Amino acid sequence: MPRRRSPRPSSSTAPRNRTPQPVRVRQRTFGDFVKAFLAFVALAVLLVGVPVALAMTAGWPFPETFEPMEWLRQDISVSTFLSILTFVVWLAWAQFTACVLVEMKAALSGVGVPGRVPGAGPSQLLARQLVAALLLVGATAASFTPSLAQLGQTLDDNQRPTVAAAQQTPGLFAQHQEQAAGAAAAVAEQASHTEAAPAAKQQGDTKFYRIQPPEGRHHDSLWEIAERHLGDGRRYKEIFELNKDRVQPDGSRLSEASLIRPGWIMEMPGDARGGDLVEMPDDAPEVSPEVRQQISDYARTGDGAAGGGDQARGGGDSGSGGGTAHVNVPEQRPAPAPGTGHADLRRPAPEQAATPARDSSSFGLPEALLAAPLLAAGLLGALGHRRRQALWQSAFAGVGGRRGMEPPTPAGDALDVQDALLVGADPEGVRLLDRSLRGLAASLAAESRPLPTVYAAWLSNGDLHLQLAQPSGKPPSPWRLGQDQTFWMLARADAEQYEDADTAAPYPGLVSLGTMDDSRLLLNLESVPGIVSLSGREEDRAAVFASVAAELATNGWSDRMTITLVGFGEDLTALAPSRLRHLDGVEALIETMEAETRQRRGALGAAGHDSVLTGRTGPARHTRWAPHLVLLAAEPSPEDALTLAELAADASRLGIGYLVGTGSGDLPGAAWEMEITGAGKLLAPLLGLELDAQLLPAAQRRAVVELFTDTDPERGPDGPGATPPFLVDISEQGRPAVYARLVGPYEIIGLETPDGERSALLHEALALLLLHREGVHPRVLSSALWPRGVTDDVREALIDRLRDWLGTDPDGAPRLRTDDTGRLTLAKSVVSDLDVLRSLYHEATQGKGVDSRAVRGRLLTDALVLVRGPLLADRPEGRYRWLTHEIVDAQLPLLVADTGLALAAFHMEKDRAEKAIEALNAALRTAPADERLWNELLRATHALDDPERLTALAAGLVARSGARGLPPRTEALLDELLPAWRDAVAAAG
Repeated sequence: MPRRRSPRPSSSTAPRNRTPQPVRVRQRTFGDFVKAFLAFVALAVLLVGVPVALAMTAGWPFPETFEPMEWLRQDISVSTFLSILTFVVWLAWAQFTACVLVEMKAALSGVGVPGRVPGAGPSQLLARQLVAALLLVGATAASFTPSLAQLGQTLDDNQRPTVAAAQQTPGLFAQHQEQAAGAAAAVAEQASHTEAAPAAKQQGDTKFYRIQPPEGRHHDSLWEIAERHLGDGRRYKEIFELNKDRVQPDGSRLSEASLIRPGWIMEMPGDARGGDLVEMPDDAPEVSPEVRQQISDYARTGDGAAGGGDQARGGGDSGSGGGTAHVNVPEQRPAPAPGTGHADLRRPAPEQAATPARDSSSFGLPEALLAAPLLAAGLLGALGHRRRQALWQSAFAGVGGRRGMEPPTPAGDALDVQDALLVGADPEGVRLLDRSLRGLAASLAAESRPLPTVYAAWLSNGDLHLQLAQPSGKPPSPWRLGQDQTFWMLARADAEQYEDADTAAPYPGLVSLGTMDDSRLLLNLESVPGIVSLSGREEDRAAVFASVAAELATNGWSDRMTITLVGFGEDLTALAPSRLRHLDGVEALIETMEAETRQRRGALGAAGHDSVLTGRTGPARHTRWAPHLVLLAAEPSPEDALTLAELAADASRLGIGYLVGTGSGDLPGAAWEMEITGAGKLLAPLLGLELDAQLLPAAQRRAVVELFTDTDPERGPDGPGATPPFLVDISEQGRPAVYARLVGPYEIIGLETPDGERSALLHEALALLLLHREGVHPRVLSSALWPRGVTDDVREALIDRLRDWLGTDPDGAPRLRTDDTGRLTLAKSVVSDLDVLRSLYHEATQGKGVDSRAVRGRLLTDALVLVRGPLLADRPEGRYRWLTHEIVDAQLPLLVADTGLALAAFHMEKDRAEKAIEALNAALRTAPADERLWNELLRATHALDDPERLTALAAGLVARSGARGLPPRTEALLDELLPAWRDAVAAAG
């Protein structure tokens, strides 16, 4: 089928082609003028000469009288035969004249394809050739027709290449040609001439591009090819769809848009333009016979994929990706009847809207976590918090000999899971959800209105929809009613205006269950009027239970809660020991929940509240009304199920929720029933749900738990090792080829500064790699640099530029490498001052400095000289947001403090208090909050035997502490060093 030509002009800013191979553009020649003249003569003879000659020789074809019966009685003579023949010739002339008029009208109008004159196949073809030749030098139809060499073909065979030729011919009347070509393509498509595509290709409709080898620091990519030849880099998908899975000259196939190789051939959309395209079967003189043969062979491989290619081309004009959901206001539907125990949780009705292209490849990372942004964000935040706690614990308590050093580097499945968390996490979405819910609670409290009961929340394209149990009036601004009275809706733009609100989390029991058409469902477990049952195979149920437990334990939109796990998840308690607890069996659960149910009923009655929702906005909000959610994976007996159903009958009012697993699918007393299938679908027909379930499979659950347990500084018999994962050669012979200064303002020595706007991006990518010497997954790199998403080819282009910028070592090895797992690593010749700082401290405290006092003092002094301020002190606003997921901001101050303390101790051994004070003050510039530095500074100042100086230091500490007061250990130390310090500080003002 002929391709439609987009009216999009080619980019005027496209870079110059590296190996120009221009498409031959046919210019008007002397031969064209000769053909036009001959065509004019032929038309004059046929249109004027023939009728004049017939009139002069044979006369008018019609008789003077009309007597058909008399004609039939006459004998058939030679005169009769000549008269009939003359009439046929006149008829042929009239038909040809009609063909000329039809072709002339179509050619001059430039719109549509010529109409057919009945029975005039060869005659209309001849008229078309003559009209085209006549108008070749001055009319818009010049490029509508095939060459005169096609005169012997049939009319049907020539109408299809007509469209193809119209799509290719440049010139003065290009706009009209494009309009006509588009109309012709539409007519051909409506006629369903599926055989037209091969014919069109034979007539030169298809254009090809040959992937060029790297030139300097530039590598070809589909994005840049689309930008140069289609005017929009986002149309790279059209090129990808045209060439996907077709055999290339080297025998390989295109499977990912980012993985293209020099020498490959790409079929291009019909509206591609530019100097390095090749049209086939026309041969540009610059193309070698070998390449022409490769292109010819490749062109034949595309016929079988015409259907898919046409489909891709049909949607290519827009230049954008697929659609995503915006929520509109559809028709009204009634709310579920109160007290029925069921609800319709169908998502809000969407409308189509464009979304940015997303990364299409997971590179082996766990898909379950990549598709769970809220769960990933919660786990990542909790993991970072745990690691910081372990760092401070090891620093102040000296646990395991690890003081200020980093936790062990994950490996295997744990490393893959950590990377998946970094890629999949949506901390901004969690922040907006938390602020939106707390803002709603604060607004309702200000209006003295209770919180409505919320069954579920839908997140759709950043907008938040709360599905209420029953209509609750008009929501407070900026919230508004959704598709009916049971939906409250908040647009993302309005949610971004919310600030932190000093109120309790109103709906902490919300937990993600899965997605439906890009909308994510969060079920409010504590609001369900009874038990929620989950049926399906045991391993599938376990994956759902693990996901629910992990998200509830680490989510960012709740304060306090209790999550009781029964029949599974004892290892999951490591994620949040203060929230998660594990019980051995159903009997212990029933005993616990009977007591808590009685206690909560009494507490609500004493407080005068009808439910925990009214209590959460009152004075006792942060203490007594946290939810208790029970996750029971082991199927209870019928008797236990009935007992649980009785307890759950009043659970939603008390803030208690039950999710219970069942293998049979029939659980007595279940209010809402769900089923998880082997294909990962979560079904609940009575609730109107069919979701792609959010899961945490067993292997990934174990890896997540491993990440958390590895943070424990006491996990091994001898404690974790204190050796940094990367040590540099600190001798004179170990001078690096590339040296980056990260501790303080960012500087790079040994590389030229990249030109253009990509310089900041390359610097940021290098900083991320320097902070992770163990390697960085390509998708982690792209998600750090482009948090809102990026396409594969853009990421690969950046990696190629980074590799070119870093260059190669003397042995020819690139300084940016890819390890066996596909992660990006830096060569040892690329070093940062943070690497040197760690290596100097390690060598001073565990290496040569242990046995040599002089070496230790020199190494510690050199280390402290490297400290020029906080990490990446001058980083531009809006960049380096990935640092929020790192613990390096906690590691660096601890490492600097340890270095300052060690150097101060080194000087105090020789009673050089001033030198010790100088070292401690240098460390305080980077670690001003480290209590150990202030305490050692007090001791060193006391060693000077200068009470006034010590009093001034104490006064400065008191002023710095403000209303919080001095830490207990510092206060006790001052009592020892300067017993009258309180009076002295008060006297000093």
